[in-house]
Amino acid sequence: MELKIVVYSKSACPQCDTAKSLLKSRGMDYQEILIDDEAERLAFYEKCGPAVRQMPQVFINDQRVGGVTGLQAALKQLGR
Repeated sequence: MELKIVVYSKSACPQCDTAKSLLKSRGMDYQEILIDDEAERLAFYEKCGPAVRQMPQVFINDQRVGGVTGLQAALKQLGR
């Protein structure tokens, strides 16, 4: 089953780098969307919900799994 993975990130973000490294180490393709502009990032957070205030935000098949911890949990659940 092909997974559609999108990583919303910002430059110079250690957690973003960790999420991308995790996906690369497992040979998983993903699309990265950089949101370096503060206003754009705040608008993105608003769309995600009140609890979202950090990068990265990872989506698998259009479902938000969260940051690094959420990505690890989702990959484990998917057997990846």
